[in-house]
Amino acid sequence: MTLTQTELHWSHVQSLLQLEADAIAKTAQRLDPQAVNLAVTLLLNCRGKVVLSGVGKSGIVAQKIAATLNSIGIVAVFLHPCDALHGDLGIVNTADVGIVLSNSGETDELLQMMPHLKYRQVPVIAILGNLQSTLAQQATIALDASVNREACPHNLAPTTSTTVALAIGDALAISVMQLKGTTPEEFAFNHPAGRLGKRLTLTVRDLMHSESPMLTPESSWLEVIEGISQGGLGAVNIVDLQGKLIGLITDGDLRRCVQKTKPTELEQLQAVHIMSRQPTAITPEMLAYDALKLMENRPSQISVLPVVDEAQTCVGLLRLHDLFRSGL
Repeated sequence: MTLTQTELHWSHVQSLLQLEADAIAKTAQRLDPQAVNLAVTLLLNCRGKVVLSGVGKSGIVAQKIAATLNSIGIVAVFLHPCDALHGDLGIVNTADVGIVLSNSGETDELLQMMPHLKYRQVPVIAILGNLQSTLAQQATIALDASVNREACPHNLAPTTSTTVALAIGDALAISVMQLKGTTPEEFAFNHPAGRLGKRLTLTVRDLMHSESPMLTPESSWLEVIEGISQGGLGAVNIVDLQGKLIGLITDGDLRRCVQKTKPTELEQLQAVHIMSRQPTAITPEMLAYDALKLMENRPSQISVLPVVDEAQTCVGLLRLHDLFRSGL
């Protein structure tokens, strides 16, 4: 039976992915434990920043590793060796640690930069495809990123080698992150725009409507309608004379109550007859994500929550719509 074109494409992609996965697995077995330990220790004890450098595809991988380090709270910069030799070496000082990437280990630009890093007494971790290379000899620590072949059919385009180099860089970064005990909250501090960052940093105060309508228990049902309409939030808080929360009326509560009330009794209908007493309330300091879970993880979903301070004084309303719109 002949394979379809789709099956052929999938088989090809699958084999290439397996090739790169196998290369990473072999690297994990081949790396020198002592060299890895020294590299992690250097990064863990770095008093300055981590300076990464590489040329071509290795340079792109170096930039990604720098981005990963920054994201976990380890200050890192990418320094192109050509720029370094034309003035940008000024950003490097003795408190820094260097990481250079090169598959051949003979990259001219990096070799020209190495003496200047040594002059500044900067220890250098080299992630290399050739441990017998000149860069391996000049580096403080050399990590073996060699591969049997590239995924490229001509064994030319940097593919498997860059994947392995990136994997080593990521492993070093995350090892240091674990040893430093970086918490999810600290990670989120550097990712305020991402979903994780929002869930760990965004509070109810950031999303609530502080100028939400508030009525008293004696307010008529027509005043309730006016409050809900003017506020545009689908609900009004009911408070006592001191502004403390005693109830909540949603537009659904209002409709259901009016439907059940005889027309002759509407004139006497007040907020106290409509409101839900002792409603679930939240504080401005609560994480918005916790408020979202409070609204959703229940038999009947809540679409709006009153917000109160420590004294139970009503300070606003939070809608489920606001939480969804924030990207939580």
